[in-house]
Amino acid sequence: MITTDFDPGTPCWLDLGAPDVGAAAAFYGAVLGWDYEPMGGGEDDGEPEGGIFRKDGRTVAGLGRLTEAGARSAWMLYYTVTDAAATTVAVERAGGTVRVPPRDLGEWGRMAQYSDPLGGQFAVWQPGSTTGVELVDAPGSLNWTELYTSDAAASKEFYGTVLGWSFSDMPLPGGGGEGTYTLITPAGLPEERMQGGLMQVSKDDLALTGGRPYWHPVFAVEDCDAAVAAVTANGGTVQMGPEDAEGVGRLAVCLDPSNADFVVLAPGGQN
Repeated sequence: MITTDFDPGTPCWLDLGAPDVGAAAAFYGAVLGWDYEPMGGGEDDGEPEGGIFRKDGRTVAGLGRLTEAGARSAWMLYYTVTDAAATTVAVERAGGTVRVPPRDLGEWGRMAQYSDPLGGQFAVWQPGSTTGVELVDAPGSLNWTELYTSDAAASKEFYGTVLGWSFSDMPLPGGGGEGTYTLITPAGLPEERMQGGLMQVSKDDLALTGGRPYWHPVFAVEDCDAAVAAVTANGGTVQMGPEDAEGVGRLAVCLDPSNADFVVLAPGGQN
């Protein structure tokens, strides 16, 4: 369960790097009912650099123009830390790499971005006046985080060392006893505060990143089938589903028009 308590090691923010900010804003507005608020100045072509997504007036995510050469459009997940500099040292000692060194963002806080030893990208946030998003675990907001990795044991070792997470394994829901899904709980929190999972897949299943692991967000929706219909009607595609996962709900793995991946989930067996 994700909350806005934002204890260390919990998800607190997410943003999307998109090649076309306006198109991305329109797509997620249609699929998740988000409103988009541009912020800051524009580029030479007049397109805003980015802004904020809101649901019912509350912040749910950020959006920015994709500027990194050769990068794919993707969601970046941020986790709360008490000291971004110390986390950076821990990342390097554990075999990860620093993509963006700790950077102050005014009074709001401090951020850094990394890659784990297998290439999975993630970020951290050391809060200042801003602790994170304002709405989670509700329709149209983040309610789970998920890592697809080529080596579950190595991923658990790294993230356990860097972010203090604990892990518990379970059979894949509906998997007929085949495959394992690892549940993630932040350090010092009870199991009901599980905030995500990781799953080992083959490199063939990591085609989006050329074989590298990747994180993606899971967004709660009231009706999974209606959300999927909105995805395809607005230029997105569906990689898997909709399908029912016992004890979880009805879900689908989707790509937006720029191939950024995300999951929509109607929890508890809703449509």
